[in-house]
Amino acid sequence: MRLPSFSALLVAASSIAFAQSADDAAMVRKIYSEILTSSPAYEQLRVLTTEHGGRLAGSKALEGAVLWGERELNAMGLDRVWKQDVMVPHWERGAKESVRILPSKGKARPLSALALGGTLATPTRGITAEVIEVKSLAEVANLGREKIAGKIVFYNRPMDPTFIQTMQAYGAAGDQRRAGPSEAAKYGAVAVVIRSLTLALDDYPHTGSTAYSPGLNTVPAAALSTIGANALSEALAADPKLKLEIKINAKWHPDAPSHNVIGEIRGSEFPDQIIVVGGHLDSWDVAPGAHDDGSGIVQSLEVLRAFKALGIKPRHTLRAVLFTNEENGTRGAAAYSSYAKEAGEKHVFAVETDSGGFAPRGFTLGSTQGDAHERAARWLPLFEPYGIHMLQKGGGGADVAPLLLQGSTVANLVPDGQRYFDVHHTAADSIDKVNKRELELGAAALAALIYLIDSQGL
Repeated sequence: MRLPSFSALLVAASSIAFAQSADDAAMVRKIYSEILTSSPAYEQLRVLTTEHGGRLAGSKALEGAVLWGERELNAMGLDRVWKQDVMVPHWERGAKESVRILPSKGKARPLSALALGGTLATPTRGITAEVIEVKSLAEVANLGREKIAGKIVFYNRPMDPTFIQTMQAYGAAGDQRRAGPSEAAKYGAVAVVIRSLTLALDDYPHTGSTAYSPGLNTVPAAALSTIGANALSEALAADPKLKLEIKINAKWHPDAPSHNVIGEIRGSEFPDQIIVVGGHLDSWDVAPGAHDDGSGIVQSLEVLRAFKALGIKPRHTLRAVLFTNEENGTRGAAAYSSYAKEAGEKHVFAVETDSGGFAPRGFTLGSTQGDAHERAARWLPLFEPYGIHMLQKGGGGADVAPLLLQGSTVANLVPDGQRYFDVHHTAADSIDKVNKRELELGAAALAALIYLIDSQGL
């Protein structure tokens, strides 16, 4: 028997690889075509945001959204749908807050403001005090108790516009909101206001969580719109002795019951190995939550719907998880990862979509080995026709991050982020800010990546 030559073997291997690549390209095309022509995602988002807006942990709106999510998953005819019990923090804003400039002479001037999530209330009469403007937490520490005690601290460091990736600018400026009130309280401040975390110049204040250090006295805190922050800074320059009046009516309640909502298609070859796609079902109390994160929720639903519609039988179990309480506690993520660990589940991949429903640009991927993005890079030619040019080293979102510690590769869908922080954590985060086609392109990118990982491994 004559053995084939080495060159003949190379040609045969090359032909097989080309056939596989052509098959993959054809399936990716089918996934995009199905979602771009038949997706119900935008209509689902309309219902979620208009009928269940302001889905903060502990709210009736979130309870309604949980039932909505369960109905949507059940309607797909999945192999299993269930709710996972989660106890979540329950903070309420109460009556509308107010912040007013009280000049040394002349009339009071109201500023657009929102209490920060988790803040304490002021006394009923409010808090009135002089203001000290700072740019950083380090500046508060340098000024010390002598300059800070009895004052309202005003953090006024803008997001850095030189960051091309706006998420980086948000992260760099976010310490003012997350830790600023606690830091100011250490030196005797009576309240805090911060510049909203956005690059936009408008009159929409942006809320978001603040964290207080255990054992320290805490102070009420609110965010000013960027127009309001500029107005206060200019007023202080003209009248350093002006005062600010703050009234916040927030209240903490006992923890409340909520749920993660989970649906799955059982794997045909590896049913005990799980691929997760998810987003968070909750939103801030003032926000319809269209980009943050209603878009991620309907995109996650769409991945499972597309697999069913195309008759794709995943080799691994494919699971959509609608996480509760990402915004002010990540209790849903903790509950899910604990459940996975206790049940001995093996999650091979978990991708989150929580950066808005804008046009997708790529993915960040992370693993304990650190090279997941390099292994995924072989698929870039398949994605490039659809505007996906980035498979970079990074991590998953807050809800899938705990699974990394259990050995899962995690990922995050990265859309174009230039407009995300215009609406993030505001009343303006409504469905009219979401483009239907961009939303669907994000869902298709997720479904295509999951198909490739499921069929080929990573």
